[in-house]
Amino acid sequence: MSGHVWLLPLKNIDDDARAVKLGEIALLERGEGQQKFVGEPLRMMLIALEEESRHPFAVDENGTAVGVLTLQAGAATLAGWPDDDTAWLLRGFLIDRRQQGNGLGTLAAEAAVREAAKLTAGLGSGQAGVVLSVNEGNPAGQAAYSKAGFEDRGQYLGGGSGPQRTMYRAF
Repeated sequence: MSGHVWLLPLKNIDDDARAVKLGEIALLERGEGQQKFVGEPLRMMLIALEEESRHPFAVDENGTAVGVLTLQAGAATLAGWPDDDTAWLLRGFLIDRRQQGNGLGTLAAEAAVREAAKLTAGLGSGQAGVVLSVNEGNPAGQAAYSKAGFEDRGQYLGGGSGPQRTMYRAF
């Protein structure tokens, strides 16, 4: 397992640095079958940059983007959570297919919880944790989230890509 990843907030860096990171993100690849679970990385980040409720991050290892994720406020019910405001939604989470299996997903999920706690403190927005949904057909994803301290909160059938598991981690 690798030692550390950094989450680089794409909204909080200058235009030149953002352009470099977006160029790296454009080169990320989804693994076999992941297209039905997660969107195209560059497109997800460009959408997130335009929406106030979304906070997009490049997952960096050794100064290079190896993945992406977004924390979104006010959208937790999209993962089967009972309300929108008590948890951040972790969405659009992808580790490049060439980097999968090295523990980076677990490290990035842990880092996402830390970032969400910082966002909550800075915004005074009152969330108590992070929620996500992961497809039941994605055991590797479920295992990575479990290793990162997320607890399975049950099945969610509201997504467009089949049965999901709602997973939550408090700050």
